[in-house]
Amino acid sequence: MRAAAVRSTARAMTTTRFAPSPTGLLHVGNIRTALHNWMLARQSGGRFILRIDDTDAERSREEYVDAIRADLAWLGLDWDQEERQSARRPRYDAAFAALLEAGRIYPCYESAQELEIKRKIALGRGLPPIYDRAALKLSDAERAAKEAEGIAPHWRFLLDHDEPITWIDGIRGPQKFEPAQLSDPVIRRADESWLYMMPSAVDDIDMGVTQVLRGEDHVTNTAVQIQIFTALFAAGFAATESAAKSPPAFAHEALLVGAEGKLSKRLGSLGCDAFRDRGIEPAAIIALLSRLGTSQPVEPIADRDVLIQSFDLATFGRAPARFDDEDLDRLNAGIVHQLSFEAVQHRLPEGMDAAGWHAIRPNLAHVGEVSEWWQVVTGPVMQPEFSDEDKAFLAEAARLLTWSDNPWGALTAALKDATGRKGKPLFLPLRQALTGMEHGPDMGELLPLIGEDEARARLAQAAG
Repeated sequence: MRAAAVRSTARAMTTTRFAPSPTGLLHVGNIRTALHNWMLARQSGGRFILRIDDTDAERSREEYVDAIRADLAWLGLDWDQEERQSARRPRYDAAFAALLEAGRIYPCYESAQELEIKRKIALGRGLPPIYDRAALKLSDAERAAKEAEGIAPHWRFLLDHDEPITWIDGIRGPQKFEPAQLSDPVIRRADESWLYMMPSAVDDIDMGVTQVLRGEDHVTNTAVQIQIFTALFAAGFAATESAAKSPPAFAHEALLVGAEGKLSKRLGSLGCDAFRDRGIEPAAIIALLSRLGTSQPVEPIADRDVLIQSFDLATFGRAPARFDDEDLDRLNAGIVHQLSFEAVQHRLPEGMDAAGWHAIRPNLAHVGEVSEWWQVVTGPVMQPEFSDEDKAFLAEAARLLTWSDNPWGALTAALKDATGRKGKPLFLPLRQALTGMEHGPDMGELLPLIGEDEARARLAQAAG
């Protein structure tokens, strides 16, 4: 039943959003959230919105906004609309006024220290550390007295305790929360800056968001926001034609963990800058994160259409998804081996053509290694010291070398007939003399790139 509901949602026109706070660089967890929302939108031909949640003016930085855009562009996650919360304060003020008139928000005057004391007392008594609604018991005179003392209020949303909060989660299935077990959330600070809860709901309404896919650490936030959505709709807030008329569908995916547990201590090394420095291809990141935590196989699939069409919330598991650098490196090598010459030619050494890329590509784990391998063609190469027997063999190779459509096949066949060598004694000295290495690209492809004169010179040099 759940899978059918998810597939039905996917076929409808979907509007999703990625809403990072520009207080730092994107890390792998953020990237996964952005990717999955992008895939949901693209799967149905819908819209993907980039919403910069920059209401925290003290910590938000414009350079992080630029970095977020650049990282998404590098990953190929294009967006159809961009919004800035800092430019939407009039809408939040309007929502605040509507909720105030409806009696769904109220002023509170406790300091952070007082609230912390209350929390510790509740915990000490074995009670949940939820707000006791003491501010609701203040008279008008008591509130006026506090404000006369210069105490500016912060504002909380008044949760309705009459009925459980329920929804069908796209990954977790049926969810139920008792609102009396939740604190009335603070929606506006004493300095009149906004917290996450209400502005996010206002944005989702105004922007017509139909699907919110995020980490399971937001499940409790969703319970609270469902009531905020309901209160805003009841207050007639969704006034425009394009605005949502009901809350979005919600899905919460398991968080990422590393081989040693939580990723939090390593997130700085798991951002796009670090991936670029390591030579990781965007397609490898997409291939890994699109299926990480699902029942589908994680494979080096470079075709994004394949990944998009197979994306299905019903395949997501409840267990934490394990991110492993080794898996990413394995996928990266698989992706590199599929890259066409046209896709990488601007990243290749001067003079390297399609034949060179085709010959060297199977040996690469990262495109950045290509220069080292191309030097096998351009030289110089560092040859090992050969035995007298091998030197004589290589001298014979230099004499028998002729050029044709298949110089390597012709050379090895002639040497086998002339010397009786076969297998490793035949092939290894030749490879070492011609490339300076014991392994590497297929010599049938490599020898024509080296060229007749250079190949004969290397064989002669090795022969002494």
